[in-house]
Amino acid sequence: MISASLGAFLAWLPGQPAASAGVHAPTPPRAARRPVRIEQLGRVRIDNYAWLRAENWDEARFDPALLDAEIIAHLEAENAYAEAVLEPLTERRGVYAARMSALQSEPTEAPALETGGFAYRVRHPLGADHPEHVRTLPHGSEEIVFAPGDRARRRAYYRPVAEQHSPDHRYFVWAEDTEGGDAYRICAHDLQTGETVEQPNAEAFGWEGVAVSPCSRFVFWTRRNARGRPTRVYRTPLDKLGDSTGADTLVYEETDEALFLSVRRAASGAHIAIRISGPVLDEWRLIAANRIEDEPVLVEPRTPGLRYEVEDWGGTLVILTDADQAIDGQIVTAPREAPGRENWRVLVVHQPGTHILDIRPFAGHLARRQRRNGRLEIVTRDLNGAEHVTGFDDDAYGLAFDGVQEHSGSRLRLIHQSPREPAGWISCDMSSGETHELARQRIGGGFRRDDYEVLRLNAPSPDGAQIPLTVLRRRTPDGTGPKPVLLYGYGAYGVSTEANFSPEAIALVDQGWIYAIAHVRGGSEQGRRWFLDGRREKKVNSFIDFNACAEHLLDQGLARAGGIVGYGLSAGGLLVGGAVNRAPGLYAGIIAQVPFVDMLNTMSDADHPLVPLFRPDWGDPLADPDAYDWIAAISPYENVRPQPYPAILATAGVRDPRVSYWEPAKWTAALREATTSDNPVLFMTHMAAGHQTSGGVSDRHAQMALFWAFADFAAGRA
Repeated sequence: MISASLGAFLAWLPGQPAASAGVHAPTPPRAARRPVRIEQLGRVRIDNYAWLRAENWDEARFDPALLDAEIIAHLEAENAYAEAVLEPLTERRGVYAARMSALQSEPTEAPALETGGFAYRVRHPLGADHPEHVRTLPHGSEEIVFAPGDRARRRAYYRPVAEQHSPDHRYFVWAEDTEGGDAYRICAHDLQTGETVEQPNAEAFGWEGVAVSPCSRFVFWTRRNARGRPTRVYRTPLDKLGDSTGADTLVYEETDEALFLSVRRAASGAHIAIRISGPVLDEWRLIAANRIEDEPVLVEPRTPGLRYEVEDWGGTLVILTDADQAIDGQIVTAPREAPGRENWRVLVVHQPGTHILDIRPFAGHLARRQRRNGRLEIVTRDLNGAEHVTGFDDDAYGLAFDGVQEHSGSRLRLIHQSPREPAGWISCDMSSGETHELARQRIGGGFRRDDYEVLRLNAPSPDGAQIPLTVLRRRTPDGTGPKPVLLYGYGAYGVSTEANFSPEAIALVDQGWIYAIAHVRGGSEQGRRWFLDGRREKKVNSFIDFNACAEHLLDQGLARAGGIVGYGLSAGGLLVGGAVNRAPGLYAGIIAQVPFVDMLNTMSDADHPLVPLFRPDWGDPLADPDAYDWIAAISPYENVRPQPYPAILATAGVRDPRVSYWEPAKWTAALREATTSDNPVLFMTHMAAGHQTSGGVSDRHAQMALFWAFADFAAGRA
């Protein structure tokens, strides 16, 4: 069934017939209101939809059939309603998906990274849903070392991470999630025997949680506890990875639930590092390569307010830290045998406004990636202290170190890209700073970079802050009048949204849209202070900044009135949810992908696996009345009120351990009850996925095609 307003939208699309008279809109589901009175720190709130949070949610993540039948029925009703509303957009979704596929119709192959006589590369064969990892042997023959597509077959969900070869080139190791709940199983392919072994159980934490030892005998990995948190580091012989006979050795256990564990191998191979971290502190412990079965050695004890990262450079530790008020970072050195802070000596001084992001040591040089005045650059430093700076002239671009590189080499591999420039692999001579392009990602579908332009704007926020805006649009011969705009934002945890190339964004722009990124406070696009000015009691700045960006696009004649659709993912869902509560009339629609919108209730849940970790970022409403008040003032769910909301599309994954399904379920129920407009509020739950879609290209294209078709729908209704 098609509503009259949806029929008007269909008529607006090229080649779409008008809807027939007399058809009716699908009936949206109405969640039962069952008010729960919550008293906390002398405050009282009423939660009308608390029942949507299953009491057994932690078990149900692994088996959704365990959810209460009424909750399953509600999620299924929401899915059916959303599918009915979106069904007329099937053709439009197909247009977007086809364009995305056409753009990625060229086989892509990264230049090989050479190490130890072998050359490793990643290639994406034409038509394949997953890339494959390939290496060339010293005598010139080629072999596939890991083919994710083979392991993804006959699985509803498949996502590999932490792909790496062992230093002796015998093994290729990865971690894979086959359920969607962030529970990973470590696998190793023996390149001598051809055998692939895997852990008996999926209990590893994949993200930054796997490292092969410098001697290639062991894999170090982090194990999840019953609540999904990485709390233990184990060492397992690679040749016994598939055993269930107790081959795992506990190396370190962290008991503080507010901290996070990760492992990595030093670029030089000098040690395995265990990092214990939180939003405001770090602690590192090192295991020397020549004593790989020893206890880890402490570098500097955890101290709130002290953040640091450790690498090895020629037998000396190099440490990136914010010690001594170096808010944007400085680099210090320390002797390996006495690494404590009392022995730290400054190597690269702190420069306010120049935010050092990461370091990469080589035998004869130390490379660092930094952001100066909002622009990314690479600085290489030799053993005598001479430095060379490498930057780019684009108005906006992304710049990163490539993967594992030859430590003894004199050339550094970089990846450079921009919203209109596909990823390019750049070779940089660290002694001279001279660069040349090795290759660039091939894009199909008749793509030409000169058909597009990228603008970097600054939107004035009410308090005077200038908010960077990256804008991608298509050059048109008939001028650059106002267009519908898809405005994306994240703005949390100090994570910067880089101006990278996106085939999905190109596909949207090809249909007459502008794609814009709002670099709001809460990220680190303007340095560490930019992050601090968008967290805790200042989190409201993120919402204000996002709306200021939308208004600036209108003021500059880039956006057409009633044509802006906001889009946010996870904590970006908090951003767009908070922004639309403050100014619903600014937006034609909101796309909230796995959105963190039930902020006050989640941060008041001491049993949630991520709450202890992120209290420094959001505040603790269980113990701090001020934190309760500032969270209550901005939490999207608590601040839904009667006003004309735009069209809303929210999504969830029932297996998601990070942002649980009930957050958008409760939010959309409240929105549907409160809105004074006839714009639809849609909620879709993936019953076989978690925080992310499966790892295949087709999965990503299908999801983004849905979002872009919904954006068309929303903008056409305005």
